[in-house]
Amino acid sequence: RRTVRAAMELKIDYLTLYSFSSENWSRPAEEIDDLMGLMKRFIRRDLAELNKHGVRIIVIGERDNLDQDLLALIDDAVNLTQDNTALTLIIAFNYGSRAEIARAAQSLARRVAACELLPEQITQDTIGAELDTAGVPDPDLLIRTSGELRLSNFLLWQAAYTEFVFLDAHWPAFDRSLLEVAINEYRSRDRRFGGLSKRTTA
Repeated sequence: RRTVRAAMELKIDYLTLYSFSSENWSRPAEEIDDLMGLMKRFIRRDLAELNKHGVRIIVIGERDNLDQDLLALIDDAVNLTQDNTALTLIIAFNYGSRAEIARAAQSLARRVAACELLPEQITQDTIGAELDTAGVPDPDLLIRTSGELRLSNFLLWQAAYTEFVFLDAHWPAFDRSLLEVAINEYRSRDRRFGGLSKRTTA
């Protein structure tokens, strides 16, 4: 709640939260149940407030292994908020980037097999259009909490030119002040996208 509220106050257009990894199924059953319960409680408790403030919700990740009650709640949240424009909140739930890319490749392969697409027509754009994040801009900034220095299978394709900021704070302690720390660090970066520095002067 703190982070979503801060993102809106700071006029951030897109915020993605990694709430449950597809690798998290290897955790103890009790912990998995708790994580699933958190998602249900989030939707039941916060959906009306988010919708009231114009938050659009998108949920990315696989739907396999999710119970029907949770899927129905997710669909209700997405459908209710689909026309909102104040902030797009993307929740990565049962998400793994490698699996996402594999699903995109399978979809394109089926189109090729059906003679709907030629192999040479497969481009970065056609791949991007098959990803869970189709229609969403690539992230400018990725904030990794908990002192970890890895992506953990998160937005591998989308983060090709994303700036990374690593924080020692654990996620429960994350608040607006830490978000502003990360944003200020991002603003100090020279983003070249493979080209020359924009700060270079003649």
